[in-house]
Amino acid sequence: MDTSTLPKAAELATRAARNPRWQPDAALPLHSEIFAPATQGVGAGAALAFVQQALRAGEGSSLEERSVLWVQDARAIKLGGRPYRAGLPEALRHRLIHVAAKTPEDALFAMEEGLRCRDLAVVVGEVAGNPRALDFTASRRLTLTAQKHGIPLLLVRLDAEADLSSARMRWRMASAPSSPPRWNVAAPGRPAWHAQLFRARAHPPGEWILRDEPERLAAERAPETTAPDHGDLVRGPGARSLAAL
Repeated sequence: MDTSTLPKAAELATRAARNPRWQPDAALPLHSEIFAPATQGVGAGAALAFVQQALRAGEGSSLEERSVLWVQDARAIKLGGRPYRAGLPEALRHRLIHVAAKTPEDALFAMEEGLRCRDLAVVVGEVAGNPRALDFTASRRLTLTAQKHGIPLLLVRLDAEADLSSARMRWRMASAPSSPPRWNVAAPGRPAWHAQLFRARAHPPGEWILRDEPERLAAERAPETTAPDHGDLVRGPGARSLAAL
């Protein structure tokens, strides 16, 4: 369709129809990245929430019988700790496979091998910082492997900068205030995150407050006063925008 002669409003409407706003019940992309501070534990928590949402969407299919692979490099383990099986959601306790890799190279190898395994529902990886091994070529290998075998990858990037990547969806996560518990005001509330979607192939950028509710992942639009600063998406004059990759 040629939109060159359409009015500005109609052109924007056409673009919006082609790229609808992200919704929490949207299908999990085959390669996503979550950038989060290691001190808050939000990366792992948000990844778990996305995994649970994907498994709920796949109820009644073979996903219910498949395992979840969780790969961490040594620095990620040191910064954020290992998954605590007894503290995981009940539906995941018996199906989690944890791999502790010594180096980022070993972690990337384990993730790629996991993406080739048809007995896995999803692969979650945690890598700290911006290791040299996780360059655009390595990212592209993960994307192609996930696409070939149809296994989603959620890569949590702890204390990392948004460098070049072929990930189809990229988030920045930070902790957000929990909703007050319904019955006991002194109890901790459900986990909540301030989520900034700064790059996606199928959706425009946006910000939400995500809440891990018992039966679903809830999302509400973040206040406009917290609009993101995209200054780090372009590195200097003439540099390519990370949002355009």
